[in-house]
Formats: sequence, C-alpha cells, structure tokens
Amino acid sequence: MTATTIATGVAPPADVATIPALGHTEAMGLAGTEFTRMIDLLRTLRADEWATDTVCNLWNVRSMVAHVVGMADAQASFRQFAHDFGAARKRSGGAMIDALNASQVRDRVDMTPEQLVDRLAAVAPRAVRSRRRTPAVMRKVVRLRQDPPFATERWPYGFLVDTIFTRDTWVHRLDISRATGREMTITQQHDGRIVAGVVAEWVHRHGKPFTLNLSGAAGGSWHAGDGGELVELDALEFCWTVAGRAEGDGLLATPVPF
Repeated sequence: MTATTIATGVAPPADVATIPALGHTEAMGLAGTEFTRMIDLLRTLRADEWATDTVCNLWNVRSMVAHVVGMADAQASFRQFAHDFGAARKRSGGAMIDALNASQVRDRVDMTPEQLVDRLAAVAPRAVRSRRRTPAVMRKVVRLRQDPPFATERWPYGFLVDTIFTRDTWVHRLDISRATGREMTITQQHDGRIVAGVVAEWVHRHGKPFTLNLSGAAGGSWHAGDGGELVELDALEFCWTVAGRAEGDGLLATPVPF
C-alpha cells in the first residue's frame, strides 16, 4: 500500500520520543474499555452477518469472535491457558499461534452467536482482573518465543498482558467493523492511545528518520531525525497495514505485532 496524502492543516509533528510508555494501570483501563467496545459492536450484528468473511484467511465473523472469546477465557484462567497451549502443541505443524487460535475456535464451534457474546461479556471482567493481578516479576522475567515474522524475539509476558492482548481485540474489532460495514467507535483517549503505542513500536522496529501524519479521530503527527520518509494516511489504515492486513511499501512494510 502506498501512503496517501491527507488534507493540510495537520498539527506540527511531535517528537516520537514524547509518546509516553504504557504503564500497567493504564493498560488495564484500555483493556477493559476495549472489551466493552467489542461487546457493544457484536450486539449490533444481524444474524446473517456472523457468516461474513473477514480479511483473516479461513475466519468469518463468528470464527473470529470465537477466537476473541477463547483468548479472553485463557487470560481469565491459567488452567484454560494451559489447556489451549497443550492442545495447540499437539496439533501444531507450523506456527504455534495459528494452532492455538484454531484450537480456540474449534472448542467453541457449537456455541451460538448469542452464547459467544454472553460468554465474552461474562469473562471479560475476569480476564482484565487476572491480567491486572499478574505479578510484576512474572511480567518482567517470563519471556516467550514467538512465531514468524518475530521468530527471533522473546517477548516479556508483560508485553502480552499490557499490550498484545488488547491490540488483538482492538484489531479484530476493526476487522469485524470493516467486514460488516460498521463504523468503528473511535476516540482519541482510547483508540488514539493504542495507535500511539503502535507508532512507537513501529519506530523502534525500523529505526529510521521519518515524518508521520495520521488523520482521523485516533490520529496524530510524529517525527524522528532529520529528513526521512514522509508517511501520510488515516490512523486506522496505518494500523491495518502494519498489522499485515494490506501490503505496505517503504517504512509501512515494517510489521508490528497485534
């Protein structure tokens, strides 16, 4: 995807170093809000829309929601997490995360859309509470091996707890909104904070000078170094691209985990 020019009048870009690090307490607030917004979206869907294909191969809306519910169940219960991980390891012939996701969807194949939404509404508060109570030592010390394109990395468990689990739900809310033609609920306070975190990680991963202008309610403008590539597009399109939903060129080809 080639960056597109947006309208003039964008505020002067801030130094990307001014994006504050995400603390554990703030992260848990974002997690709770994101679950609420996902549940609100799902409750608007018509019966026929649950069979709509999404951008993710092999997943329609119902399968994607089963995955989201499965992830929430695993976050809420270590026993469930261990079950899912063990089932995935037995079936994995490729990426572990793909096997884990498939196991979650398969385990919920008999649940109706209404049951999936009700289950997410019931388990989401427990998932956030469990994540909030994860000991700081565990968040910092435990590191987990990843699949491609991040196979050389070992992520601290705290990165999953504070960032990835929420980004995963957020990007799937975007997936479902686009698949069903819904306008995604966006605010600067919530979605803008998530987008800013994606920007900060994107910069860390490519390490090059740039100017980035993101339009929309979740957008902002940032820069690093002198000169470099100018990237201008909608904030949701930026995340859509670096998450691998669309092909990016230049610095937009730098992947960011969701």
